[in-house]
Amino acid sequence: MFNRIAAAVLVLSLAACAARHPRPVAPPQALSLPSLQALPAPGEYRIDSGASELRLLVHRAGPLANLGHNHVMVNRALTGVVQIGAGVSASSLSLRMRADDFVIDDAQSRQEEGGDFPGDIPEDAKAGTRRNMLSSAVLNAAEFPEIAVRSTSLTGTLNELNADLEITAAGHTSRISVPLSLQGDAHHFTAMGLMELRQTALGLTPYSLLHGALQVQDAMQLKFKITVLTN
Repeated sequence: MFNRIAAAVLVLSLAACAARHPRPVAPPQALSLPSLQALPAPGEYRIDSGASELRLLVHRAGPLANLGHNHVMVNRALTGVVQIGAGVSASSLSLRMRADDFVIDDAQSRQEEGGDFPGDIPEDAKAGTRRNMLSSAVLNAAEFPEIAVRSTSLTGTLNELNADLEITAAGHTSRISVPLSLQGDAHHFTAMGLMELRQTALGLTPYSLLHGALQVQDAMQLKFKITVLTN
């Protein structure tokens, strides 16, 4: 089924079965790192693209939902920096990703998300979903090839951190608030989060055909894992 996705924006999310009421989402895969106890020294730190990803889970809906598929869309080509200040409130992040770097329904990602994303998707169906996602009606990747995310504020503590973000996709800028959890060691730290994100909040219209008999849910789930190198 075609998808009406947006995003990474920023960045990330989570599981659910085909239909109108997704199941509770599983958190991003746990890392074998301790909770971050202190911020690194002030300075600018690069996002590790090889260890970061943003994942979107998009779900089918409508009376003919069984004719479509739920989709897992992953972008593993995030770039950007985290600016560490004297404290949480003085810090910031910015990242970018190309819309055409999303990988659609690869078998491993679907398996990781569990029973709501069963089986392999035919290649022609993946290609159709990708065409629709990048089309002028959705992400308009020809005119707006990049999705940008930047923080406008970081608040809270290292144990309960919240980021207010601006996401610019398909020429539209929206604002969301995202809870984060931090883990790290002497060499790097990782920010992880998950949330529900509505396509309409990103200025997009969920895909629909046959007068809504087959459609994509407005709500999708975002998971993200952003790793920053500190030395």
